[in-house]
Amino acid sequence: MAVPRIAIVGRPNVGKSSIFNWLAGRRLAIVEDFAGVTRDRLNTMLEHNDRHFELIDTGGIGIEDVDNLTDQVEGQILAAIEEADVLLFVVDSRSGLVPLDSEVADRLRRVNKPILLLANKTDSPSLDSNADEFHQLGYKNLMRISVLQNRNKTDLLDWIVGHLPDFDADPGEIEPPTMKVAIVGRRNVGKSTFVNTLVKEDRCIVSEVPGTTRDSVDVMFELDGYKFMAIDTPGLRRNKSIRTDIDWYGLHRAQRSVRRADVVLLFFDCTEPMSKVDKQLAHYIHDEFKPCIFVVNKWDKLAGFIPTERWVEYIREHFPTMAYCPIAFVTGQTGKNVKTLLNHAQMLFKQAKERISTSMLNKLVKAALERHEPPLYQLKRPKIYYATQVASEPPTIILVCNQPQGFSNQYRRYLLNFLRDHLPFGEIPIKLYLQPRKRDDERDEIQGEGTAVAPRGKPGEQWEGAFDEDEDLASLGQTGFEDVDLEQSDDDEYEEDEYEEDDDEEGDDGEDKDGEVEDEEDLDEQDLDEEEQELDEEELASDDQDGDDQDSDELDGDDQEEEYDEDYEEDEEDYEEDEEDYEEEYLDAGPFDLKSIDSDEGLSDGQDTEDAQGGAQESGGVDKPLSEDSVEKKGKGRGKGKK
Repeated sequence: MAVPRIAIVGRPNVGKSSIFNWLAGRRLAIVEDFAGVTRDRLNTMLEHNDRHFELIDTGGIGIEDVDNLTDQVEGQILAAIEEADVLLFVVDSRSGLVPLDSEVADRLRRVNKPILLLANKTDSPSLDSNADEFHQLGYKNLMRISVLQNRNKTDLLDWIVGHLPDFDADPGEIEPPTMKVAIVGRRNVGKSTFVNTLVKEDRCIVSEVPGTTRDSVDVMFELDGYKFMAIDTPGLRRNKSIRTDIDWYGLHRAQRSVRRADVVLLFFDCTEPMSKVDKQLAHYIHDEFKPCIFVVNKWDKLAGFIPTERWVEYIREHFPTMAYCPIAFVTGQTGKNVKTLLNHAQMLFKQAKERISTSMLNKLVKAALERHEPPLYQLKRPKIYYATQVASEPPTIILVCNQPQGFSNQYRRYLLNFLRDHLPFGEIPIKLYLQPRKRDDERDEIQGEGTAVAPRGKPGEQWEGAFDEDEDLASLGQTGFEDVDLEQSDDDEYEEDEYEEDDDEEGDDGEDKDGEVEDEEDLDEQDLDEEEQELDEEELASDDQDGDDQDSDELDGDDQEEEYDEDYEEDEEDYEEDEEDYEEEYLDAGPFDLKSIDSDEGLSDGQDTEDAQGGAQESGGVDKPLSEDSVEKKGKGRGKGKK
């Protein structure tokens, strides 16, 4: 049998979402002081006294939605009432009985199900009398509770369990889902439509109004006999566009959905270019090490006009660090390629659970080191001793080395890419840590090729017991360090005698040639005197010539100044003519060309990405964001610049 369901209903702003979070023990629904916050129905599984049931939160009955979504909200409330086994009718003790409470009571009288009237915000026994007026609604079961003061929570759970159907849920219904899939993206990319296609019902409100989904909605569905959970998340906006608490809560609900999901589907609209929000969301998924699939939705609008390879290149240019993520092209409204996408998500989930033996990792790391050695660090080459996988989901690998800081980020990326290419989990993120080897760890399965290394002892421990204390060291033979007499040896005497003989030979040669040396010195002195006289005469002649040249330069100076003035005037006239030609040329170009010349960015500083996207749509260009020039140059963010 199915799990029993409990629905919380009532008029707006009576505390239904607060009771939902109170009973669940977690902040699942967004709670605000104004009415109309909850739109989609939320559900969660609870257990009390060994009985399991599903609690459902709904929007306020009789609300006029600001985005004209009143009919869709009413449809969600009716669906919750029909599928529920027990109803909790919530009223407000502080505001008392209002006409809208009577209208809700009239609608619930047509439902033949157990109904408990909850007088919320009865914070103390002194306010119990305020709840007595709700007996006018005709319900005998009235319970006074307070979420703020945690009043009568156990009594409420006991009453719910006491009014559940006699049957209990099947074990398969209670078990957690096989895989959780989070569907994230910008606003209006088709996330809720995709979820409705998965479950084959209008489970989530779908509208063209941006920001329709506010809470993260968990939806269970089955595929090929397996139970899955699809998490519909609010559409994200840029940080500067977040102005209300609901937008802030929606952002954090989406981030929490990413953290608790097994696989993340990042949706793009094929008719819209990439934005900063897409990059921020992809960066968050990358930091959380979640398996991700890039999903290009609404492909039926461009099928047959643009090949898929263009969008693949377009995505790879914007997300180079997530090149391992697969890319899927689907149509959420018609369900095309949806089942193939889920099968691929299951494959990524299986890859995240894979574990690799230490011997296999050591072989791969050794092959990576042989292919490209790590660069030198402080004149030494870092070493890796062994690798091991310590966890899965995501796969976590530790490399034990001598200097973790010696491996640069580029080399770490090389190791990650090498491992991803040769391991069975090539499409998911991998955590890689480098840790120094401990002193008592002597393993060296990469550098030592798996050979055992003798344990290292204390300093000097290897010499203990090598000699007896009473034993004479002279009896052990010559060691090469015996005492040597510092007197002069025969070799030194031989070297000194040889040196004296060389001096004697040089002295004899000098005595035989004294006369010749003196004659050569006299000739050299005469030659030097003659050269000095010639140099003096040349200096005097050069001084006279320099004087004559200086006089001639002074005479020609006036003529040079006159020529310089004439050249400067001509250059100034040419410059003015060129400036006039430049102004005429670019004034005739028009304001659009002047804007492209004067600005380095395609968009001005004050223009938003969403405004630019809206302008592209109004111009009628679906193909414009995906033209050849835009796809090739997308992501660079710069125009041609000034000429």
